[in-house]
Amino acid sequence: MTATILIKNASELVTVRSARGGPKTRAGMEDLCIIQNGALAIEGKTIVAVGETEEVSARIGRAETVIDASSKVVLPGFVDCHTHLVFGGSREDEFIQKIKGRSYLEIMRSNGGIVSTVEETRKGLTRPGTLMARAKTFLGQMLAFGTTTAEIKTGYGLSQESELALLQIIAELKQSQPVDIVSTFLGAHALPNEYQNKRDDYVRMVLGMLERIGAENLAEYCDVFVEVGAFSTSEARKILEHARDHGLKLKLHASEFSDIGGVELGVEMGAVSIDHLDVISDRGMRLMAEKKTIAVLLPGVPFHLMTSRYAPARELIEAGVPIALATDFNPGSCPTLSMQMIIALACRQLKMTPAEAISAATINAAYAVDRGNEVGSIEVGKKADIVILNIPNHRQLPYWFGMNLASRVIKGGAVVK
Repeated sequence: MTATILIKNASELVTVRSARGGPKTRAGMEDLCIIQNGALAIEGKTIVAVGETEEVSARIGRAETVIDASSKVVLPGFVDCHTHLVFGGSREDEFIQKIKGRSYLEIMRSNGGIVSTVEETRKGLTRPGTLMARAKTFLGQMLAFGTTTAEIKTGYGLSQESELALLQIIAELKQSQPVDIVSTFLGAHALPNEYQNKRDDYVRMVLGMLERIGAENLAEYCDVFVEVGAFSTSEARKILEHARDHGLKLKLHASEFSDIGGVELGVEMGAVSIDHLDVISDRGMRLMAEKKTIAVLLPGVPFHLMTSRYAPARELIEAGVPIALATDFNPGSCPTLSMQMIIALACRQLKMTPAEAISAATINAAYAVDRGNEVGSIEVGKKADIVILNIPNHRQLPYWFGMNLASRVIKGGAVVK
C-alpha cells in the first residue's frame, strides 16, 4: 500500500471512533479510542490506515510526505456545527453596553442586536465581494484553529432579496475555499424593522422564500429562533412544516433566555439538533434523550454576554442526550472562531471533561450536521481532515486556553496550515 501522507509517532492518536456508530452519549463520550504512538496513512483525500506506528509503517510501502508527530496529539478536524459567519459590521459598542449592565434582550428592544447587524449586512450586499472576502478571511482563520467543517446560517438579511443573496454567498464559499460548509436558512432569526407591526406578513414571506430555496436546493437546513422577542412556537411550527415539505432538514434555536416550548416542538418535528438550551427544562431533556436529538451547546455565548447562565451539560449528559459543541460565531453574542476556546469554556463553565468536550466538538458535532459518516473521527474510509496539536496529551487542549495549539491542519488530504 502506498500513501500520499503518513503521520507517525503521535504521542496520542485520538481517533474519537464511536464504538456503536452514531453520536456518543453518557460514558461513551469519555472513550476517545486513543492509540499511543499512533499513525495514520492518507491516500488522496481519504484515510486508508490507522493504528500503531510500527503496524501502519509496515503496511505503507512508500509515502510521498512523512510527518513526525512525536510528542504531539493528532485529532480529527473540528466540526463547528453552528455559526452565522456571513455578516456586515461589528457590535463592539454593544459589548461596552453589556459591560455596563444592559442585557442582550434590552439591547435588542432598542434597535440593537440582530437588527443592527441586518442593517450593516444589507449595506454590505450593495458592495459586490465585500461580504464574500470577509467570510473567506473568517474561514481561513477557522481553518488555522483546526476547524475543517462548518455550518453557516443566514439570518442577517431578513428580506427575500438579502436572504437569497446570503445563501448565494454561502454557495460560492463552498466552491472557493477548503472548509466543508453546510448551509442553513435562518430567515426566521428576528423581525426586521419594517415588519415590526406585520408579523404574519413576515412569516408568509419566509414561507415563500422556502418554496424557492427548496426548489433550487439553496440550503440543506431550516432553522428558527424560538424565543421571547423572536418567534413563537406556533410561528415556528408553520415555518418548519413548510421547510420539511420542501425538502429541508430542521434545526432550532431554543431555550436560550426563556423556555417557551421550542424544545418540545423541535423533538416533535424531528429536528436534527436543538441549539443553546441554557434554560432547558427536565422534561425537555427527557424528550431529547428519548429521540436522541442532538443538543448543540454554545458556551461562548453566555461567556461573551456575561450572563453566567450556562447550559446544564452534566444533567444533559446524565439524561442520555447526545451533546455537541459549536462557536455560534456571530458579531453580537460570540465573536470567536476558535473551537479550541469553546472546548476550554466547556470544561470550565459546563464542567465537561476534556474527553467529553473533544467528543462533542468532533464526532457529535459531525452528526449534528449529518456528516457523521464522513468526518468527525479518524477512521479508514473517512475524509482526511486532521489537526496536529503541539501538546503531548489531549487533556492539555482545554488547559492551555486562549492560544492556538494547532501546528498543522490537513483538509481533505492536503496540508493547509
